[in-house]
Amino acid sequence: MYQRILVPLDGSISSEAVLPHAERLARELNSEIVLIKVRVTPAPQFEIRVSPLAPESKRARQARADDKFYIKSVCNRLEDEGLRATYLLRDGPVAETIIEAAEVMQADLIAMSTHGKSGAKLLLLGSVAYQVVRNSPKPTLVIRSSA
Repeated sequence: MYQRILVPLDGSISSEAVLPHAERLARELNSEIVLIKVRVTPAPQFEIRVSPLAPESKRARQARADDKFYIKSVCNRLEDEGLRATYLLRDGPVAETIIEAAEVMQADLIAMSTHGKSGAKLLLLGSVAYQVVRNSPKPTLVIRSSA
């Protein structure tokens, strides 16, 4: 039923709360896990206009390298446990990029964690999980993190 499961991670412990659930599903259904790490791009009202030819800053290169190391290490751990896994690194608005990746990768399920914020915190910050559930045509499994 679920051949490919897209699992968004942001590097936090709370985002990884979904991993045991995704691993169990993948093991039982012989599914592939596709990990995705989305580098947040600034909202248009906060975007700094820089020439598209400007070199990437040292800090940005290091952040990209750190993100790749993180997502690749999680992917390697899953493979070491006998699961089929791959990873993606993307830049963009987080929820939109997750939804787009699910389509492009032909994921059958998105499995993700949420911090469980509600009320004013949710209104101020928004919830990536909420946006994905609301806007994605794919089924979405949301696990509340206790972290």
